Amino acid sequence: MLAVSAGLIMDRTVLAARPRTDKIHHGERELRRLSPSVLSGGSLAPAVQENPRTVADGVYTDAQAMRGAAVYDGECSGCHRGDLGGATGPPLREQRFARDFAGKDLKTLFTKIATTMPRNAPASLGDNVYLDIVAHVLKENGFPAGPQELAADALEGIRVLPGKPKPPPPVGDFSYVEVVGCLTAGPQHTWMLTRASEPVAVPAASTRPSTEAATAIPLGTQTFHLLDAMAYAPDGHRGHKMYVRGLLIKLPGEQRMTISSFEMVAQTCRE
Repeated sequence: MLAVSAGLIMDRTVLAARPRTDKIHHGERELRRLSPSVLSGGSLAPAVQENPRTVADGVYTDAQAMRGAAVYDGECSGCHRGDLGGATGPPLREQRFARDFAGKDLKTLFTKIATTMPRNAPASLGDNVYLDIVAHVLKENGFPAGPQELAADALEGIRVLPGKPKPPPPVGDFSYVEVVGCLTAGPQHTWMLTRASEPVAVPAASTRPSTEAATAIPLGTQTFHLLDAMAYAPDGHRGHKMYVRGLLIKLPGEQRMTISSFEMVAQTCRE
């Protein structure tokens, strides 16, 4: 009887000591199913998208931005200016745009606009209209349009980048331009801007460059007949380096400019 009991105990001991090959094989199969990143110490959490969408990926359409521009002009430009440069309200482009919104999701920009604008009636325009305004702001910050309109449910998945300078429009006849050059008396009581820089197209509502920036613009080889210079007392600026902004009129053999801005940037044209 003791011998039988001792044999049973030994059998159970041997069985307990044997490796459970069925469990080991099952474990090996599970390990093979795991990705190499997990086997090397990675997490089992869902993979994070390596390249999230950004505002540079064409997240609105041109038509949406055009609708937004029309609303912005009527509801927002009084505080932020037509060129988004800021007035009684903060700028919505360049350094201020980057400081306030770059690195955040697009919903942050949408929420800011939708809850604070227009100043006298915030949150009064409806989500679709505010999405159009966001599209306009993105376009004015240099981000391209795409094939699909910006939708509210996509805002959190789109990251804002610092704005890009908008490329200047091409210069043509009747373009609104700015130049610098030397003010020179012409024939028959006319006034010319000689040794002038190449004309650069600018938005009519944009701010003129600082005096320091205008002074740094190099002279060139262009000549412009200033049509209404007499209204600006030109005799006092003869030979000065002048900044001129106005409408460009191209004629055979002559370039003319109307004047909307006429300022001296240096008392000499020597460079």
